[in-house]
Amino acid sequence: MAGYGFTAAERAVFRRLRTPEKIQYFLDHDIGYNKEPDGVTCYSPRRVLRDRVAHCMEGALLGAAALRMIGFPPLLLDFEAVRDDDHVLAIFRVHGHWGAIAKSNYSGLRYREPVYRTLRELAMSYFEHYFNLGREKTLRNYSRPVNLKRFDKIHWMTAEEDVWAIPEYLCTIAHTPLLQPRLAARLSRVDQRLFQAGKHGRVE
Repeated sequence: MAGYGFTAAERAVFRRLRTPEKIQYFLDHDIGYNKEPDGVTCYSPRRVLRDRVAHCMEGALLGAAALRMIGFPPLLLDFEAVRDDDHVLAIFRVHGHWGAIAKSNYSGLRYREPVYRTLRELAMSYFEHYFNLGREKTLRNYSRPVNLKRFDKIHWMTAEEDVWAIPEYLCTIAHTPLLQPRLAARLSRVDQRLFQAGKHGRVE
């Protein structure tokens, strides 16, 4: 396992995260949800390990770092939404199929098994679970994969300062629409049971 600038204690944490499933379990059970308002923090994986909190961007960065430590490329996928927050995943590929690791305040926007043949299939698996508090289905676009190797020069895995260059870059790249505007206009509200299930365990 390459060190990538992590301390021995930090590497010991990563050694326990030997599979994507274990990484997701760690995010769900050992890392609390960062309640700071959007735009306040963008912690590196080192700071997430230290402070034990993360929001979706920070969780995706930790997920990508942990995937890198076990031999996957550190890839992110960005979702764009309307009247809602965007969402970021750490993605990985097994036998040609995509899966995802994510931190979210909504139960349906987290892990995906690597069973999706395309990134569009993976993105669509989040569609019904991606909603705002007005029960609107809000997911609209997805990005291409972004390899975080391009940010190694700012030491994104171990930086003490916030790594704003990464979310800022995600805002500049092209995104692919998931549905036509005329279809978006016909979307129904989220079913009440799915709405309540999605909010289960939500941190206010």
